[in-house]
Amino acid sequence: MTVFILLAIVSAVVTAIFSWVVLKVSHRYKIYPKIRLRDVHTRPTPRLGGVAIFFGVIAAFGVAYLISAQFAPLRLVFSDPEQIVAIVGAALMIVLLGVADDLWDLDWMTKLAGQFIAAGLVAWQGVQVLSLPIGGLTVGSSWMSILITVFVIVLLMNMINFIDGLDGLVAGVALIANGVFFIYSYLLVRDTSPSNYFNLASVIAAILVGACIGFLPLNWRPAKIFMGDSGSMLVGLLMATSAIAITGQIDPTAVNRSQLFPAFIPILMPFAILIIPLLDFALAVFRRVRAGKSPFSADRKHLHHRLLDMGHSHLHAVLIFYGWTAAASVGCLLYFVLPVYFGVQTWWATLFLVFALLVCTIVTLAPLSRSKKVEAATQLAHPATLPHDIVKLDRLDEASTQAEEHV
Repeated sequence: MTVFILLAIVSAVVTAIFSWVVLKVSHRYKIYPKIRLRDVHTRPTPRLGGVAIFFGVIAAFGVAYLISAQFAPLRLVFSDPEQIVAIVGAALMIVLLGVADDLWDLDWMTKLAGQFIAAGLVAWQGVQVLSLPIGGLTVGSSWMSILITVFVIVLLMNMINFIDGLDGLVAGVALIANGVFFIYSYLLVRDTSPSNYFNLASVIAAILVGACIGFLPLNWRPAKIFMGDSGSMLVGLLMATSAIAITGQIDPTAVNRSQLFPAFIPILMPFAILIIPLLDFALAVFRRVRAGKSPFSADRKHLHHRLLDMGHSHLHAVLIFYGWTAAASVGCLLYFVLPVYFGVQTWWATLFLVFALLVCTIVTLAPLSRSKKVEAATQLAHPATLPHDIVKLDRLDEASTQAEEHV
C-alpha cells in the first residue's frame, strides 16, 4: 500500500505544479478560447489542464518503473513493457488531440477518429477485455476482444467528456470513482493472488487519484483552469484502461464464490462508478439523434445544465454528482466487501444502496418541491398583495405562453 500512496503523491504534486505552470503560461500568451453559449463560466479561462494531468501521470509511471527495478512485486506490472508504452502513447495522442480541439474546435469526426486510433493502440498491445468473471467465460476470439476493448475505451472517453461542464465536476467524480475502484481492484487481487498485490489496474487507479487531487484545487469553483477535452478524454482513457486491465490479470473462476452476485461485481463496478456519466451520455445521444443531429453535437441540455436550471447552485450541482457517484460505487463495492471480508449478507449492501440513492433523489429534486410550494402560494394570493416585480415560477407555463405568442 505504501508504494501506491507514493505513486499517488508523485502524481498529485507533479500535476499541481504543472497546473500552475500551464495557468501562468496560458494567461501570459492568452491561450484560451472565447466563451461559448453553452458554457457556464463568464470569463475566459485556460482549458489546457489536461497537459498538467498528463505530466503527473507520466511522472508517476516513471517513478513506478524506477521502483520496480528494486522492488520485485511491482516488477510484474512492467513485465510486458509494450503495454505501458501503448498506454503512454495513447495518452499522448489523446492529449494532443484534446489540446487541438480546445484551441481550434475540431469537428466531431476528427475527434472520434483520433479516439479510435488511440484505443486501437492500447488494444493492439494486449490491454484487452479477455474474460468475464462468470464461470470462466472468455471472449471468443482475439479480434472480438480488440473490438470490444476499443468500443469500451471510446465510450468511456466520451462519457467523461460529456459531463465536463462545471468547475471541479470531472476531477471530483473521477477522484471518487477511481478511489473506490482502487480499493476494489486492490482487495480483489489480494484475495485472488495473495503472493502479489500489484497489478496494472490498481497502479493506474492510484496514479489517476493522485492526478485528480493535484488538479482539483485550481479547478474548484471559481475555477482558474479547466482540464478541457485533453483532460477529460485522458481521464476517460485511463479509467477505461484500468477497468479493462483487471479482466486480463485475474482468474475469472477465482471470483465466483458461494454467493452468485459477487461474481458479477467486476462487470458492474465500472458501470456503477460511472453511472452518472453513462446516463448523461445515453440521454445526450438519444436527444440529439431524435432531433436529427449528430450524437456528438454540442448543446446545453446535459444533466449538470438541467440541475442548474432546476434551481441548484453551481456548488450544489457538483456535490449532487459527487453524491450519486459515491452512492452507486460504494454500494456496489459493499456487495463484494461485506460477504468476503466481514461475513455479512449482501442484503445490507442493498439496504445501503437503496437508502443512499433515495437520499440523492430527494436532494436532487428538492428545488422543484420548493418552487412548487412558492408557486402555489403565489397563485392563491390576491394580486394586490404580490410584489409588482413577481415572476412566474412555472417554467412550463412560461414556455407555453411564449409558444402561443409565436403562433
